[in-house]
Amino acid sequence: MTPDVTVTVIVYNDAGRLPRAVDSVRRQTHANVEIVISDDHSTDETPRVAGELAASDPRIVYLRLEENSGGCSAPRNRAMEIARAPYLMFLDSDDELPERAVEVLLAAHRERELDFAMGAVRRIRVDNGRRTTWMPHLVAERRTLEGIEADPRLLFEHLATSKMYSRAFLDRHGLRFPEGIHYEDQLFSAQAYCLAETFTIVPEPVYRWYIEPYATGAAASISNQRHKLDNVRDRVHVQRLIDAFLAESGHEALREDKDHKFLKHDFRMYAGDLPYRDEEWLASFAGLVVPYLDTLAPGAYARLARPERVVLRLLRDGRLDEVRTAARGLGHAVGPREVTPDPESGRTFWGEGVPGSEEARRELDLTELEPDTCPFFAALLRHEITAVEEGPDASVDLTVRTHDPARRLPVGPQRAVLHLSPGRRRLALPFRLAPVRPGLFEGRVRLDPAAVPLPLHGFEGARHPVLRLRHQGQTHTGVLLAPLDFPARTVRVAYRGGAAPHEVTVEPEGHDPGRLQLRWRPVGATAVIRPVARRLATPRVRKAARLAASALR
Repeated sequence: MTPDVTVTVIVYNDAGRLPRAVDSVRRQTHANVEIVISDDHSTDETPRVAGELAASDPRIVYLRLEENSGGCSAPRNRAMEIARAPYLMFLDSDDELPERAVEVLLAAHRERELDFAMGAVRRIRVDNGRRTTWMPHLVAERRTLEGIEADPRLLFEHLATSKMYSRAFLDRHGLRFPEGIHYEDQLFSAQAYCLAETFTIVPEPVYRWYIEPYATGAAASISNQRHKLDNVRDRVHVQRLIDAFLAESGHEALREDKDHKFLKHDFRMYAGDLPYRDEEWLASFAGLVVPYLDTLAPGAYARLARPERVVLRLLRDGRLDEVRTAARGLGHAVGPREVTPDPESGRTFWGEGVPGSEEARRELDLTELEPDTCPFFAALLRHEITAVEEGPDASVDLTVRTHDPARRLPVGPQRAVLHLSPGRRRLALPFRLAPVRPGLFEGRVRLDPAAVPLPLHGFEGARHPVLRLRHQGQTHTGVLLAPLDFPARTVRVAYRGGAAPHEVTVEPEGHDPGRLQLRWRPVGATAVIRPVARRLATPRVRKAARLAASALR
């Protein structure tokens, strides 16, 4: 019997997770599927595991490439050569298909003639189990589009694995995955979007994407190897290939949308890492990226938030040290250290001095943020920890420097409060910020993890202290940027008289802005009891415990 759908599972040295991926296809509610395990010449136990899977189910075909290709394209393309079904899907060996994925996408194809159907992707964090939907605004409702021009935002959803393709569509256009490069999904998906006459989006989840955000070495995905300059080079190369395809295929009108996607997604992935890179790496990064940035449509820059535009402009102008400073504010409403009002134009610019070029003045202009007049809760403040010193027992002494570039705080000492909340109750540590010079304040605060009120069942995870200031009846809450190079300090804290011991680590966040971070890990009996206590701590039980506690006061 001819299968309705061929699902290709690509694998390389992933014997441990391959059975989970294959089993997710075997469990599909639509059972008439062909499963092609396409092995990119693995050197671990994958051949044995794949062979055993194929022997256990006649629907499974095992294909082994003669040599390793180093990417995803070749194993997918070789599988397409032997696939027997009229519809094709792709699955990576470290991910899964939800049980109804094939049924849902095939039903969309059978309702009307489509080039492909696509659905929602569930992202699952391996480290903490958190689940989110990839690009949820694009898959929120069922709809059929007559070409990508109907919604160019879909260029952001560039995953080949979220789709079921008509084999006839792929063959008609000779559409295959580009071999010998990384980020092949981006080019393949851009081509599929532009070539497709009709495709349907369904809101049901059709793919489970397991994310290991801090994996290193061989375990790190291509996207997690951003520290490698070859990774940067590959990403830029793929963008140029997409640009050439858009021009050759008559889709040049999509260029601004595609450029905006590159700035908002691809470049943004690197931007959060820039504070952690040294001068040599930054210079090489700029050498690879800036020539391409200079080719992008001006309208793509104009659609970005101002902090992103600032980082890009500083990079393009070669102000690399300032790039690090600006990049630490992305996504966390962190202000600059300095702003410069220009009396002639009435504009306010990022950093020291009025920018010299018209382009820099346009991109570094902060006037729209109303730094002098915006509500205080949105003021451009920046809180940096300049020193971390060991205090008594488990405590640390923090020296905090607050930059107030628009001079929003009144002259004189300021009352600040450091807040930390690993549970329902929070620790509040008031301290004084003394003026150093106009627009700059400094103070010291002792943070003692032993004083932090933990939930009754303990706590496992990370929290980031925030600093709060009040002025004219409004509260400003800002993150605390830690020194990126201070060594992590781990201490054992005996909470509740030793009945609830935890290991607490004080450290810089290690990614993105580099906030001060505290991590708790239950140890001893707490580690055993905590999972049980959490299951028992239903809302009704917690309410009863609170009532009992209040009655005993």
